[in-house]
Amino acid sequence: MAEHLVASYDAELKDLKQRILTMGGMVEQMISDAIKSLVERDSELAAQVIARDHEVNGLEMAIDDKCLELLALRQPAGKDLRFITLALKIVTDLERIGDQAVNIAQRALELAPEPPLKPYVDLPRMATRAQDMVRESLDAFVARDSARARAVCARDSEVDALKEQVFRELLTYMMADPTTIPRAIRLILISRFLERVADHATNIAEMVVYLVEGRMVRHTLA
Repeated sequence: MAEHLVASYDAELKDLKQRILTMGGMVEQMISDAIKSLVERDSELAAQVIARDHEVNGLEMAIDDKCLELLALRQPAGKDLRFITLALKIVTDLERIGDQAVNIAQRALELAPEPPLKPYVDLPRMATRAQDMVRESLDAFVARDSARARAVCARDSEVDALKEQVFRELLTYMMADPTTIPRAIRLILISRFLERVADHATNIAEMVVYLVEGRMVRHTLA
């Protein structure tokens, strides 16, 4: 009987990990599709990203419920307790990443009827790096790999630098031609949304360090 309970508990933890990875894959795809809708001026794809938000919200609630159930019925201790309580926080970050994808898609919809201000190079590059950070932080979470998590945190500055590069370049457009200001501002906003995606991935990675090492390193990672 005891062995059955242990096997069942292990299966529940494995299921929880899989749900988190599923949600992570979903928001990562939303970021990819949102940027693609911008670059290709694909309003239909942008609308699909926006519509997908309710699925992410539903997953967040289901994972929250599962975590609370495990805490109440299984009374975990040690690393399992940290794992489940951090899962509650991680899905909040994932839900907010989904929100940033929606924000990007909404700006893409607004920009679609307008002539492109410039070729999109840095924004897709930012998106790729932010998506990689999300994927790596979740892989580190499941594998309980603090070294991989620390590597994710170290990459946050790359996304920040790209955001500043985008801002400086678009500022020159706005100064040279005031008619470009509405389009440039939307692109600057998209760069900020992508920066926030990277920030949420960094949050997850910092929590992984806590999960593995038992020490909180947020804002002090070294």
